[in-house]
Amino acid sequence: MTIGIASLVYHTSLKYWMQLFDELSMIYTTCILFFAVFSHGKSALGQALLGLFVTGLAIFITVYYHYLGDPVFHQVMFAILTATVVFRSMYIMEKILRPKSTPQSRAEILDTQLLKKMWTLIACGLISIAIGFLTWNLDNIFCSQLRRWRRELGLPWGVLLEGHGWWHLFTGIACYINVTYGLWLRYCRDGKKEEVVLAWPSIFGSVPTVERAQGREVDPSKSISKSE
Repeated sequence: MTIGIASLVYHTSLKYWMQLFDELSMIYTTCILFFAVFSHGKSALGQALLGLFVTGLAIFITVYYHYLGDPVFHQVMFAILTATVVFRSMYIMEKILRPKSTPQSRAEILDTQLLKKMWTLIACGLISIAIGFLTWNLDNIFCSQLRRWRRELGLPWGVLLEGHGWWHLFTGIACYINVTYGLWLRYCRDGKKEEVVLAWPSIFGSVPTVERAQGREVDPSKSISKSE
């Protein structure tokens, strides 16, 4: 919501300060996810120290980016933070769910099925962000040509060649998937993986949601088709 509002305010005003609001909101949101991933299981003191570190990092990025005025710095810091959160989450997922040998017990088989669903979620998120990033760069490289084509097509079809708009769409999908994945992983880390299921009727025709299971025992192999 914060990123969406910030982006709306910037694109309707095209003011420098609103540009900072738009871009830095991405940093702040990722810092919150960073704290959520790394604070789990820590003592109150550990969480407080981590909170101070994350807050200090966000302030440093804000001040230095305003001083530097270079969008590349923002892009690099956002990429580093996002990659750190994603890879840490993947490591935790494998650590707590992956059986150390060939699955034997029912619990191990269920964990393996959960992993398969989680990796599908991760793959969709990574593909979405990759498509958005590629589209954004193609829009920058072929900007003049695309603008000519948009003028020739006119409205409404010219909107389809707005590469920056597609960037927002696909990164929005990727961010939603990341939050959904993080929420699901949180339940697993808290030992509550059987209390929820991933409802995802169709990969291309719906969005994934984490919902409470109806019964105490849940078969993850049925989670995607739960609402069909």
